Amino acid sequence: MRRWIVVGLIFFGILISYVDRGNLAIAAPLIMREFNLSPTGMGTLLSSFFWTYAVFQIPSGYLVDRFGIRAVYGAAFLVWSLASAGVGLAQNAGQILALRLALGLAESVGPLASIAYIKRNFEENRQGLPTAIYVSGLTMGPAVGALLGGALLQWQGWRSLFLLTGLAGCLWLPFWFLFGPRDPVPAKKASPLREKPRMPALAPLLRSPVFWAMTISIFLYSYFWFFVLTWIPSYLIISRGMSHLKMGVALGTPLLLMSAVSLAAGALSDLLVRRTGATLTVRKGFICSGFCIGSSLLLLLTPAGGGSVTGVFFLSLAGIGIGGGNFWALAQMTAPAEATGRVIGYLNTVAQVAGASAPVVTGWLLGPERNFTSGIVIAGCCPALAAFVILALVRERGLLHFESVFAPDPRVSPCA
Repeated sequence: MRRWIVVGLIFFGILISYVDRGNLAIAAPLIMREFNLSPTGMGTLLSSFFWTYAVFQIPSGYLVDRFGIRAVYGAAFLVWSLASAGVGLAQNAGQILALRLALGLAESVGPLASIAYIKRNFEENRQGLPTAIYVSGLTMGPAVGALLGGALLQWQGWRSLFLLTGLAGCLWLPFWFLFGPRDPVPAKKASPLREKPRMPALAPLLRSPVFWAMTISIFLYSYFWFFVLTWIPSYLIISRGMSHLKMGVALGTPLLLMSAVSLAAGALSDLLVRRTGATLTVRKGFICSGFCIGSSLLLLLTPAGGGSVTGVFFLSLAGIGIGGGNFWALAQMTAPAEATGRVIGYLNTVAQVAGASAPVVTGWLLGPERNFTSGIVIAGCCPALAAFVILALVRERGLLHFESVFAPDPRVSPCA
């Protein structure tokens, strides 16, 4: 029972983190006007969060593996809440930039701690549902952020948005320190003399199809996701002429559906894995079908899709909900429990490179005309390309090779 309480806290923790990181995108048109920022300048601010978020993925993974989930996650949560609230007091774009860098550094811990906890406390054939709960938090966070942010912008202004959401999130901390995991090391403890996963050699890693499949697909999947989170609110206001409140509803409700679909897909995939034993086949099937549906974002560029923006978002984000949770469940299959923080840290690093790229590239493509067509084309193609890469390169044999890269050094004798 306690482990499900922790999963619930993980859900709320990642939800709050996505509200905090998404506030800048929700408030972007107002901030651009107040500080006289161009789309390129706003793209830089939206991107800056990902600079430190990416750089600190692997160091944060080490801290989680070394010092435990509870203390590291709790400390990071406090720092990012204060950094998010501080944006509401910023007097210029430079101060916002500095606070977003601090936010990215602290939030880098959240996904690593969450995935590591699930990996260490749930059997492989039961990881789909807790992973889907975690993923539903990172989809429900933007939904709550869009709905709440739209209302606060309409009635209170953008500074109140940051102050209220940043400080209110701190209410999560007492529950985390009361119920959070207390073991500083993975549940499967090893004696100091027992074999441990080694740092992989570069050459075998680069020869692994699974390594390249996961690297390329996480970049493409993340580019799409962060394009939606960083620029779609501005697209709805600038190109579709929506009010802040209508924007929140148009984006927030499909994101809520995405959370529900993610949970259902996680539970169904776990059921199919237990019944068939075909873990890889089931995970790939959900990922590839979901990501292909996700590319329906391209319908925004058709006359029919342009008339039903919310409908396109419902379809596209539901597809990402089907594929996203199973993608991270597949990621957990690629390394031993003791190396989970490092492997997920690497994947998150690549994801954040995509997160840093999407706002800047899109801001540059918008130009003075603020035309979103090219940005939508690039982002919309990404999920389908990610599905193709996973379908083509991820095989059972390749998984075994990838795991062997992290195998214990044969020169070290195991404990008798």
